Amino acid sequence: MSKHHAITRLPSSPTDDRRLRMIKYCVAMGARMICIFACFFVTGWWLLVPAIGAVVLPYVAVVIATTSVRSGVSVERPSAIQVYRPEGPR
Repeated sequence: MSKHHAITRLPSSPTDDRRLRMIKYCVAMGARMICIFACFFVTGWWLLVPAIGAVVLPYVAVVIATTSVRSGVSVERPSAIQVYRPEGPR
């Protein structure tokens, strides 16, 4: 019985994966820029919210950017070459 693999079950290509991670990184860093900008206009205890966002978001952005988006699908890798010797009459 042979194994059948559906092409739709393969993980995304490295280019698509990299593009998606870069978009997520840019969104997180854009939110950080908004937090930094908000620090100039917010006063009192509320200043802690954008300040914490400005400090924490770079870490979150890097973690998101370095985490690959693999949906738990493993790709079967070829193994070593094995010599095929048919069994015939001896």
